Amino acid sequence: MNKEVQTQSRNYTVPLITITLLFFMWGFITCMNDILIPYLKQLFKLTFFESMLVQFCFFGAYFIGSLIYFLISISKGDPINKVGYKKGILFGIGLAALGCILFYPAATFSYYPLFLGALFILGLGFTVLQITANAYVSLLGSEESASSRLNMTQAFNAFGTTIAPVLGGHLIFELFSEPDGTFSAVATRIPYLIFAAILLLVGLLISRVKLPSFQTETEETVQGWGALKFNHLKFGVFAMFCYVGGEVAVGSFIISFLEETMKFNEAISKNYLSLYWGGAMIGRFLGAISLNQSISQPKKAVFMLGAAALVFLVIFSIVNLSFEQISFFLVFILLNFAAFFVGKAAPARTLSIFAAINVILLISTMVNHGEMAMYSVLGIGIFNSIMFSNIYTLAISGLGKYTSQGSSLVVMAILGGAIVPIFQGYLADQFGVQHSFIIPVFCYLVILIFGAYCTKYLGHVETSEAKSGH
Repeated sequence: MNKEVQTQSRNYTVPLITITLLFFMWGFITCMNDILIPYLKQLFKLTFFESMLVQFCFFGAYFIGSLIYFLISISKGDPINKVGYKKGILFGIGLAALGCILFYPAATFSYYPLFLGALFILGLGFTVLQITANAYVSLLGSEESASSRLNMTQAFNAFGTTIAPVLGGHLIFELFSEPDGTFSAVATRIPYLIFAAILLLVGLLISRVKLPSFQTETEETVQGWGALKFNHLKFGVFAMFCYVGGEVAVGSFIISFLEETMKFNEAISKNYLSLYWGGAMIGRFLGAISLNQSISQPKKAVFMLGAAALVFLVIFSIVNLSFEQISFFLVFILLNFAAFFVGKAAPARTLSIFAAINVILLISTMVNHGEMAMYSVLGIGIFNSIMFSNIYTLAISGLGKYTSQGSSLVVMAILGGAIVPIFQGYLADQFGVQHSFIIPVFCYLVILIFGAYCTKYLGHVETSEAKSGH
């Protein structure tokens, strides 16, 4: 590392807070897709399959963007190392803001392909942020606390996904909708212009804040596909594909599922969708504490209980539901808390436990009716919480000089968010929404097996160890 970096201040509080704000907005806008899907489905009279093109274009951009980045990195060297993390983050913000702005002509002409194009550009912007911001957070402090720090920033990302269904749903379904309640494409124009403006303001803030560069003077360019000689990386790429696909597919169908099962309208369903994403926020805060090696076990229990209670109260204040309506969620919080301690903060073991619980919840969603089915599908979110960080760190563990290349391959696997919802949409058209949840069942079974594989062949892999090579 160059001399300039060595002499920089070790106090990364301001940069970390600034990047955390970006994670919040990033999560908020991503979750807006779950609002757009039922909205555009009714507006353009789409089938479930056609409406899932929203996720196909958005998450397909992750694959295209990551593939381009990967090809450049193996032939020319890591682009971020050349331009710096700050410029990379600002470029990603600018591209995402452009995607939001493109909603204006899409809504003005009321043309579905234009919406899909805007979502693709938005996805490309978030791809750049995925590659740069996650890695940057891991560098803002010691390696030992990197996973804990990443879980914390992703918890605020999940905070954005929790607020989005309520606030975003209010903007599109109520505030900017037609007075007579009919659907009109123009309801998306002002909200997405607001999102673009906020993103640009965050970009302006980041441009003014002094961020450490973390650039190295020399870098070894790894030619070819050497990373693929590691079996756990190949399995991890597939597991990440299944995780993102399963999480996105379930979130995409919750509003339609509640309409079919509980006869709720969009205004009510969006509050329950917030519980699904709010569960991920709770789990990530708990994961950030559980993975912090500097906290003793008794203190962890106290801090985790306190964090769970506080975040639950925050969610309760956000959603327009009574305590009686969301009290069932306390059971899932306690179950999540117990699962963390059974997993003993071992990434592979914890991943398998969480995946197994989600398989059970999905089966319950398919075979039960009424509130039991609703509770089951909403509980999945809290057990999704640590899956991204655990799969990511396990997949790139021990890759050495191939770590950067392997990381790009894992990010490419976010393509699952584009593919899996499409398949579930097809099944929903043929057999109904409830039976279509068989698709994410297979996704979580793959994750369960991956966790068991890593437990056997990688042993007790500490998340800090998985960061080696960065």
